[in-house]
Amino acid sequence: MTEMMKAAIFVEPGKMAVEEVPKATLEQDDDIVIRVVRTCVCGSDLWFFRGLSGQAAHSQVGHESIGVVEEVGAAVESVKPGDFVVVPFPYSCGKCPVCKAGFESVCPHGGYFSACQAEYLRVPEADGTVVKVPGSPEDYSDEQLASLLTISDVMSTGYHAAASAEAKPGDTAVVMGDGAVGLCGVIAAKMRGATRIIAMSRHEDRAALAREFGATDIVPERDQAAIDKVLGMTDGYGADAVLECVGSKQSFDTAIGLIRRGGVIGRVGLPHDVEISAEGTFYGNIGIKGGPAPVRHYDLDEGLLDAVLKGEINPGRVFTAEYDLNHIQDAYEAMDQRKVIKALIRF
Repeated sequence: MTEMMKAAIFVEPGKMAVEEVPKATLEQDDDIVIRVVRTCVCGSDLWFFRGLSGQAAHSQVGHESIGVVEEVGAAVESVKPGDFVVVPFPYSCGKCPVCKAGFESVCPHGGYFSACQAEYLRVPEADGTVVKVPGSPEDYSDEQLASLLTISDVMSTGYHAAASAEAKPGDTAVVMGDGAVGLCGVIAAKMRGATRIIAMSRHEDRAALAREFGATDIVPERDQAAIDKVLGMTDGYGADAVLECVGSKQSFDTAIGLIRRGGVIGRVGLPHDVEISAEGTFYGNIGIKGGPAPVRHYDLDEGLLDAVLKGEINPGRVFTAEYDLNHIQDAYEAMDQRKVIKALIRF
């Protein structure tokens, strides 16, 4: 008899459900199966929830999770049953030149998770994917577990924005977006030494959190008014680094307008209707870098896991509401209506 588990299911735009589906199982020797401890709803999930991007009807969803290893394939060497792990949103082989260069998120042998909002999850390419956490979930507070969950995606993605923008000590950095990724981008810019961090936010609750995370200035203006404001704050030169954490045409056009000549835009917002002018960037010597975040590289090699474990950063603050899996519809609606910054799902 097939074992079953509960999973979040995308039914149609605006409608989620929880259904019994076959339990995740090992399929390849390099797989593991984890029991999910925490997952969440991501801002990028709202694209399909709103019907703005494709998603198969009646399909599983979710790409962020932490959990405990239940089963391991015969070829897995790095973890064993009972180990506590962070599961980055991309899976990767960990062996190819792309992974060795620190870009596991675009591993030609990998892919992206799409079934994390469930009781169990199959993790392919486990040795090149998961990030092992010392101890067990019971050793950590709810706040620490929330922060560990962020390094499966949003904290690592915010860091990727700062790293791609080449934010460095003494820089003025602008963060476009006040969602979870943007707020984590503020943390990342501070970690990398930016001395002036301008958060673009018109929501006081998010602006307050941005200030706690290290933002020195808040700019609520949009479009040309935002560009003029930042140029006025920087003697007309613009920002040294821009973290583009939205992906919309409005956000990207604003980023282009306020980056200084020779500056770099780190783009991690999933692009929607964005066009880049080759001539416009050429004559300003403007750099544009970024894409999906190489989570494992940042967690292990850039120290995000250690920073969370030592309490040096607390990105779990971006979770402003908690739900159980049975209330997944409520979690998506709260995110969609901007009642919460990010919704955590606990088991």
